[in-house]
Amino acid sequence: MEFMTGVNKKDTVEISEILAGDFEGKTVKVNGAVHTIRDMGEVAFVVLRKREGLLQCVFEEGKTKFDLKDLKEAATVEVEGAVKSEDRAPNGFEIRLDSIRVLSEPVAPMPLAISKWKLNTSLEANLNNRSIALRNIRERAKFKIQEGVVRGFRDFLYEQGFTEIHTPKIGAKGAEGGANMFRMDYFHRPAVLAQSPQFYKQMMVGVFDRVFETAPVFRAEKHNTKRHLNEYTSLDFEMGYIDGFEDIMAMETGFLQYMVDLLKKDYEKELKILGVTLPNVDKIPTVRFDEAKRKVAEKYGRKIRNPYDLEPEEEALIGQYFKEECDADFVFVTHYPSKKRPFYAMDDPADPTFTLSFDLLYHGLEITTGGQRIHDYNMLLEKIEKRGMTTEGMEQYMDTFKHGMPPHGGLGIGLERLTMKLIGEDNVRETTLFPRDMSRLEP
Repeated sequence: MEFMTGVNKKDTVEISEILAGDFEGKTVKVNGAVHTIRDMGEVAFVVLRKREGLLQCVFEEGKTKFDLKDLKEAATVEVEGAVKSEDRAPNGFEIRLDSIRVLSEPVAPMPLAISKWKLNTSLEANLNNRSIALRNIRERAKFKIQEGVVRGFRDFLYEQGFTEIHTPKIGAKGAEGGANMFRMDYFHRPAVLAQSPQFYKQMMVGVFDRVFETAPVFRAEKHNTKRHLNEYTSLDFEMGYIDGFEDIMAMETGFLQYMVDLLKKDYEKELKILGVTLPNVDKIPTVRFDEAKRKVAEKYGRKIRNPYDLEPEEEALIGQYFKEECDADFVFVTHYPSKKRPFYAMDDPADPTFTLSFDLLYHGLEITTGGQRIHDYNMLLEKIEKRGMTTEGMEQYMDTFKHGMPPHGGLGIGLERLTMKLIGEDNVRETTLFPRDMSRLEP
């Protein structure tokens, strides 16, 4: 009888192990995919692609026990050879090859030249061949940085006493209302895909005080723009016992500061590959919605056309205004009109036509919506009735408030949008692994 006793120890080494140890002149085994082959005649450079980056191997005619003609790009291999310092090689060392063992071979030519520094292809071709395109070093770096964003979100909130939750994505009713819901048949009953974990987040504040989730949300919006997706990843948190919605903005500012520090520390290589300059998050200005509109109208001569919402051009100009006036990369726009916020948003006691809510703009693009919620049952019921809504399908949500809830609020951050702005892309599909929009269901 055999037993599993833990992770198997491999006799192959990784790039980080070589960098951390004393391997100069020592023979090692390494595995990876053949990223490119540069044949110089008697000598060839075989560059392997590994999870930590590129590794240069040197093939020498007559010394390496292998016929170079039998090696193809995209093959996966296990190589053995001596470690040698080389400043011109990725990571500052190379492997002088003794032998190569082929683990698998491709059966078709590559559809894209992934070994190029930049993919010389259209976004459409990139997305049609996504699993291959992502093998490109720059493409891959985008999603390592995205990993850092999610990791920062999780780690920071754990430090702040939040509990991670996982809520259903199939429900009886949408949290946001409106027509932008994907409707489906659920065993002969009507159901919808979740627009947001909002109801569940609020319910769980009554259990854990502070909760968060990273999960997909679905919006059936018929938009075909560079900033919209029909499925995206939302970074959500909800926290109880707040003194005001400013506590929510302060918590998000803390997350952004933590995230930037983490990216500087652990993702320096990817930041360098993409030429990313991280934003300034030392302090983030706040401005009322109506005041932001007025400032932009006065400075840029733009007439206010919609008093209840921000148009994309206005968001861009608000971002430009605060960059010029405060050298700020982010700005919180607060007190959105009640007319444009969901029923659960807390109205401003000083003027109920506005809410205690906010959006966070990053270089003129909305990446976060949040605010204080109504926690009083009668107040919540009154607002639902005032809007001509019913509580049908929300019975469990409403019952939660019958039994006492603390003052609370929260937010949702669009992960792909945040990543897009961080790395300087202008299309959210560039920072979505496998985008879902009006025209794309594959791959």
